[in-house]
Amino acid sequence: MATNVTFFPVGNGDMTLISLGDASGTTILVDCNIRAAADDPNDDTRDVSTDLRGRLKTDKSGRPYVDVFLSTHPDKDHTAGLRRHFYLGAPADYSDDKKPASEKRIVIREMWSSPIVFRRASKDHKLCDDAVAFNDEAKRRVKFARDRKFTGIGDGNRILILGEDEDGKTDDLTSILVKVDETFDKINGAQNSLFKGRLLAPLPAADEEEAEAFGKNHSSVILNMELADEPGRKTVKNYLTAGDAEVLIWEKLWEKHKNNPGVLAYDLLLSPHHCSWHSLSYDSRSEKGDDARVCEPAKSALSQIRAGGKIIASSHAIENDDCDPPSYAAKKEYESIAGKQKGEFLCVGELPTKENPVPLEFVIGNGSLARSVKKAALPQRSIVTSGIIDSVNSSAARNEAVQKGGNTRYA
Repeated sequence: MATNVTFFPVGNGDMTLISLGDASGTTILVDCNIRAAADDPNDDTRDVSTDLRGRLKTDKSGRPYVDVFLSTHPDKDHTAGLRRHFYLGAPADYSDDKKPASEKRIVIREMWSSPIVFRRASKDHKLCDDAVAFNDEAKRRVKFARDRKFTGIGDGNRILILGEDEDGKTDDLTSILVKVDETFDKINGAQNSLFKGRLLAPLPAADEEEAEAFGKNHSSVILNMELADEPGRKTVKNYLTAGDAEVLIWEKLWEKHKNNPGVLAYDLLLSPHHCSWHSLSYDSRSEKGDDARVCEPAKSALSQIRAGGKIIASSHAIENDDCDPPSYAAKKEYESIAGKQKGEFLCVGELPTKENPVPLEFVIGNGSLARSVKKAALPQRSIVTSGIIDSVNSSAARNEAVQKGGNTRYA
């Protein structure tokens, strides 16, 4: 058996599927960004919904499912398509059984959610409808667990809370709560020998000023996952995922763990915030250009790569321009980090080509972390020229900048 990690080409957004090598093929989906264009058969955008569904199993009722859906934070580019493609609500009310397989909503057996992330985000950031729906479903599941005194909770009702909420709001959730710096090895209510997660963030705020500084992106869930290939654990690799966490949080994590850097060690890193410069620096390149300086503590936190490790950018193709994210300057920093350990940096939006990116897959097994060479699950859609692709991407980037209040791809 082997464990697979798949990064889907979703533009400047995140959607990653972990398929463990256990007998049941346990799946963990981290975020989703299924854009309307990806659902349009007349659009050349990659049909990542079909890509995802082709990698999922169905239950005895024929319903597709993921064992876990982890939301790192409630941005649109991390939650888009949730209501359309995933079932939210009591399992008994599922109503898609008579629909074609491709139209059945995906059941989420267990949610991993952080209430403090949603709370901090909503103070200065209007949540999109998909994010609101995820939060509402998380609240339903917490109430369900409380009402049943945290026992006898089945598939479709389970939830794990990542990080404590403010004012003691999660103090009674001990059996479904993971605190920062704690490790856990249960998935969907059962211990799994192929998985161990260590929660690194969202960090608790020391005071109101710090809570304000953390804000939306700095409160992303950061999870370092230990992934094995089989129950015998012949091959074990670490995958570090961090949503849109920016420079402040990485600086704080280094201050906290610099005497025990193994806590941050990884074999596979999803570069935070889609390869943004702002995960590595407080300086604005649009203002300072090449005089913008990297924050060395933050870079140290992100440099704990093991020999042969991989750093992945889930973003549009990275050009040598002023856009951020993805940032060309950040790419060069990550290439330097990877190069020192004979690893590599890869961009999902460029592989195998930027005109037609396909899911980027890695296999954990046989003592290594290796890029999969199997063919893509879907044929290419209609071929368009690179000029058209670049025009579409540039337009999307400008629209994102307006939505985010920035003057490049993202603020």
